[in-house]
Amino acid sequence: MTDLEAPLRRAAPALLGYAAVRALGLVVLAVWSAARGKSAHTLLTARWDALWYTRVADLGYGYEIRLPNGDVHSNLAFFPLLPWLERLMHAVTPLPYADGGLAVSLLASLAAAWGIFAVAEQVYGRRAGVCAVLLWAVLPVGIVQSMAYSESLFTALAAWSLYAVLTGRWVTAGALALLAGLTRPVGLAVVAAVWVAAIASLVRERTSFTGDGTSSVRDGTSFVRDRSTAPAPGARIWPRALGMALAPLGAAGYVLWVGHRTGKGPLGYLDVQAGWRNGFDGGAAFARFIGEKFTSFPSALAGVGLIVGVGLVVWLYVVGVRQGQPLPLLVYTGVVTALALCASSYFGSKPRLLTPAFPLLLPLALALARLRTSRSAWVVGGVAVASAVYGAFWLNGSGPP
Repeated sequence: MTDLEAPLRRAAPALLGYAAVRALGLVVLAVWSAARGKSAHTLLTARWDALWYTRVADLGYGYEIRLPNGDVHSNLAFFPLLPWLERLMHAVTPLPYADGGLAVSLLASLAAAWGIFAVAEQVYGRRAGVCAVLLWAVLPVGIVQSMAYSESLFTALAAWSLYAVLTGRWVTAGALALLAGLTRPVGLAVVAAVWVAAIASLVRERTSFTGDGTSSVRDGTSFVRDRSTAPAPGARIWPRALGMALAPLGAAGYVLWVGHRTGKGPLGYLDVQAGWRNGFDGGAAFARFIGEKFTSFPSALAGVGLIVGVGLVVWLYVVGVRQGQPLPLLVYTGVVTALALCASSYFGSKPRLLTPAFPLLLPLALALARLRTSRSAWVVGGVAVASAVYGAFWLNGSGPP
């Protein structure tokens, strides 16, 4: 058995369950779309952000739309890794750019599911790992994982970077954080997790030498009690330092390149986002949006639903803290959640923007793992059907922006 076969065999139930849930979602979408005279393929590959990514892959950066109200929508707002992979897929296969993006997303979603399993298994065990993956699959907006969007790609890179942190593979963690930073602006969450975890592990690290010359070294992942195998202090520090150095290069490199291209310096990317009316206002705009729902009775129900949804997200994070989730997971989830809820972007995007915050699901995964297998299967199956129906309804309506 190869080094890859054993972990893959352990993750197989999670991956098979994930594939089944996503296949159900795609079948329901195809049937629903056909009944409405729409193309499920078009909904997945050629609407909203998928069109912007495809244009970048085909023609590069520099395209923008000027709206009558003065807003400027520039494709510089879209980070480059997904378009690069679409271009690569187009070069090595007969697939057009849009289908290349869909293929990348589908493969990345499986990699993300495997990464989520690896993280959850590392922290809470195999059964919780399977449950975490299935819960991620049945999210109400889970259909986005099967679109030519960057959520699946980003989640895969983030999950495996966090797993590398948890297992002490600092250079790998930094390299994956670099790639995550080239995928979405929220790549800063992965960078923060790597940095905080590396600094915390260095602070915690202790070396004590006994009278016989042996040493006990805590490196964050294991103990070494042998003079011949105990790493020198420099050997323990440099992997962390290199991982920390690599982590921010993706996001910083792209932001600085945009600033240079626009001629507006290091803050030029913020101007690009402002053209889309995106920014960080601490949640003030979102709070106003919710408050406006209470001006009439029907919309007040939506306002209550939004408050409940935000409360659930906050509650899950607090439960994760109380259950002792590892520091890198808490940092990552906290940053992703803050950027999603406290940004002034289009409010319909917020559920989608929370998709990468998979550690929020770990408390629910633990609870599900404690149920009998038959009961948990019924729960997941019922939610999967509801998620598939909602995803088909959502994409055939307003859909994700």
